[in-house]
Amino acid sequence: MQPITDWLQKLGLGQYAQRFVENDINLAILPDLTDQDLKDIGVASFGHRRQLLRAITELKDGETGTPKPATEYTASVTPHDTAERRQVTVMFSDLVGSTALSARMDPEDLREVISAYQKCVVETVGRFGGFVAKYIGDGVMVYFGYPEAYEDEAEQAVRAGLELVASVKSLRTRVPLQARVSIATGLAVVGDLIASEVHEQGVVGDIPNLAARLQGIAEPNMVVIAEDTRELLGNLFELEDLGARDIRGIAKSVRAWATLRPSTVEGRFEALRAGSLTALVGREEELELLHRRWAKAKTGEGQVVSLSGEAGIGKSRLTAALLEAIVPEPHTRLRNFCSPHHIHSALYPIVRQMERAAGFMHDDTSQGRLEKLNALLAQTSTSDHDAALFAEMLSLPNDGRYPALELTPQQRRQRTLDALVSQVTAFTRQKPVLMIFEDAQWTDPTTLELFSRVVDRIKRLRVLLLMTFRPEFKPPWIGLPHVTSCTINRLAAREVSIIIDHIAGSEAPLASIRQDIIERTDGIPLFVEEMTKAVVEAGNERAAKHTAAAGPLPGLAVPASLHGGQGCTRNGPSRHIDGCACRYFDDVY
Repeated sequence: MQPITDWLQKLGLGQYAQRFVENDINLAILPDLTDQDLKDIGVASFGHRRQLLRAITELKDGETGTPKPATEYTASVTPHDTAERRQVTVMFSDLVGSTALSARMDPEDLREVISAYQKCVVETVGRFGGFVAKYIGDGVMVYFGYPEAYEDEAEQAVRAGLELVASVKSLRTRVPLQARVSIATGLAVVGDLIASEVHEQGVVGDIPNLAARLQGIAEPNMVVIAEDTRELLGNLFELEDLGARDIRGIAKSVRAWATLRPSTVEGRFEALRAGSLTALVGREEELELLHRRWAKAKTGEGQVVSLSGEAGIGKSRLTAALLEAIVPEPHTRLRNFCSPHHIHSALYPIVRQMERAAGFMHDDTSQGRLEKLNALLAQTSTSDHDAALFAEMLSLPNDGRYPALELTPQQRRQRTLDALVSQVTAFTRQKPVLMIFEDAQWTDPTTLELFSRVVDRIKRLRVLLLMTFRPEFKPPWIGLPHVTSCTINRLAAREVSIIIDHIAGSEAPLASIRQDIIERTDGIPLFVEEMTKAVVEAGNERAAKHTAAAGPLPGLAVPASLHGGQGCTRNGPSRHIDGCACRYFDDVY
């Protein structure tokens, strides 16, 4: 085995070995790799890139690639050297019942248990981009969005929390373990905090304290989040409102939520923007193009439209406009959503689409899910063999209703892809099909192969395949006669002004503020919406605090940067990216 392959296997990242070999990367080159280099060769997962960079740092120090003890991980990523004010999400994970354990366990045995727990925390949060900041007794404090900011830190923190309580619960130690997790999001001063010869890297503000104090209301195996975190999540998770709580050390009551599980909402756009769609502005030509391709597809000339554009530019909003327009028409819609958290899960978008179509609920039994799957497949007269393949794809046990399939893994894969393409064909015999494939930049290789087959097959079917993706994704079927490519560009100043009027209404900002919004949002529609809402909300709050005797209100100033600060540097200092907390601004009023 090559040394680089052996090194990756030790890290548990052997799936990337071929990519390293194909790019002639050996152990000598590793110290020169950057985060961007890892992206370029195909390491799409943020957590995996951080894990690799940490291991590379260890190699520079003469290590062998074996993971360091948990207590050494906090030094493997060096935060910025200067303090800055920005938004961060802080997680606090606590081992339940550690005091009782210390009273009845031998110290060496207890150390072994605590070490296993800490290692579990490090490995779990690392997969979601978390930075282990410090250990406080048996508690672990983790930062998301610092030292490196990214677009969905609050969501990543909650996903990490749910994964963590499950992982700790399943640890095989001398005694069964449970954890509780609390999460808070907000402004803090981060970075180099002490201006002396000895420097401390960390986060200062109310947020770390709030995250730690929320532990007091968390039950074992519970993930509790604060209100500011909840506001950033939309409907991505099923939550239980714990109400307003008085927490020691916090001046006012804090509203808290228990996170139960990821929601079954259809897609990220619906989860984050549900009920708040603004008017579609400046996309008349693109929408007309979609209508023309849909009309052509309905006649049996299958069409593919590729919508490309940067984050926040309005790809999903344009898709929603087409869906809304064709509601009165008889058709079948198949919506598939790729996820940055499941890039390595084969057919993940297809599995989720079929689960939603069948109406699976989290508390369904396997038997109940099989019954729902049968009802769904009966609509297209699916064969028993194909039904057996779909049941396997959905990880459902065969209770004898399907034939046993003796297939090699390669045969099973190919036949599953064939069966899925046949499903699409069967739907077109009943009604025209609108097939949507969102965020293709996060697709897994098996799903990409499936859609390549669909693209080829639908030329003579009543199907419009609408695909959205960011510019870095290069679909392999561009250039085919029935494929139309459409790049969505930024809005002009006049169009941005129209969006501002739609949102602000009677609270329309003054001319100077309007111009600031136009300049700072750089034509990104989602950024325009969030910044305008923030300015209007800030104005309303300030007006509510004043009386007539207080005199005229001072003018509002649009912030020069987001509270997320570095959260948008990936696309420029004043640019919005999906999930960033752009509603939190510096000096809004």
